Amino acid sequence: MTEVQKLRKALADIAKIANAACAQPHGPGSGRPGSSWEEVSHDEFPSCVPKSLPERLTKVAAQTAMRINPVNAPAFGPMTGAAMDLDVTPSMITVMVSKYWGPTPRQLTVSFMESTPPDLRTRILSHMNEWAKSGCINFVWTQGVGQVRVSRRGGGYWSYLGTDILHIPQDRPTMNLQDFTMNTPDSEYKRVIRHETGHTLGFPHEHMRQELIAKIDPNKAYDYFLRTQGWNRAMVDAQVLTPLDQTSIFGTPPDQTSIMCYQLPGSITRDGRPIIGGTDINPTDAGFAARIYPKPGRQDVGAAAKTEHVQADDWDESEDVPASDLALT
Repeated sequence: MTEVQKLRKALADIAKIANAACAQPHGPGSGRPGSSWEEVSHDEFPSCVPKSLPERLTKVAAQTAMRINPVNAPAFGPMTGAAMDLDVTPSMITVMVSKYWGPTPRQLTVSFMESTPPDLRTRILSHMNEWAKSGCINFVWTQGVGQVRVSRRGGGYWSYLGTDILHIPQDRPTMNLQDFTMNTPDSEYKRVIRHETGHTLGFPHEHMRQELIAKIDPNKAYDYFLRTQGWNRAMVDAQVLTPLDQTSIFGTPPDQTSIMCYQLPGSITRDGRPIIGGTDINPTDAGFAARIYPKPGRQDVGAAAKTEHVQADDWDESEDVPASDLALT
């Protein structure tokens, strides 16, 4: 197979895999509703599943991402020549669009779906804003309807990716932090809230890197995630065993200690050694955030075109956010 043929195949595979992931059902067997940090051991933390928009909105969401941040547009680079002879459909393009907010400093407003005491609100926001120490995006509470809407009801831990939150109906959350209270350990605030905020900033899961997935024994993974998360084989394939396409990655070397990486036990790896997983924003995470969201005066701006498998979501089409209501500034 020639280099051009390899590039064509890689481009098609990105779209094929991501579109299949977006079609994954959600509901019984696709997550672990009802679980919380108090109910599981350290090796069996509730896992985060990034959410995706309904398929009908993927094209308009890609257009939104590119209007907000032109660098989000697919960067074919060496694939350009290959793409010329490939039938690149709009759906293939949309899965290659990043969801980053761009290098212009901005504030994202945050509201809470349930009544939330001021001290809890402040604590959650302080952990979200740990990313602001290296990047130019800040999170601020609003009494109105925020761009980021946090729920603490059942349903585990999840967030929509980056600019996709603008397309979520205003009566729905964009981030879920099941059962978080002032009694939740600070270690969980660091591990979970900073992780989910990373998704809101557009960062995908680090454990989807080829080098880390190669360490996992698929059969052991199927058994482990069925037992601890209630996931079927298709869900494990989409969320754990299918790597990010190497040609689409702009970022850092694979990092087991990234806050965006799952903690995976040695019981499911080939060599018995665990994938450590991140418990807090590490220097590599902070450095990457500084590159994607540079503080004023920095120039090295980029967008990471990582394509990840996400949990499909949906609502009635009548609830879709009108284009006129999208806050693009």
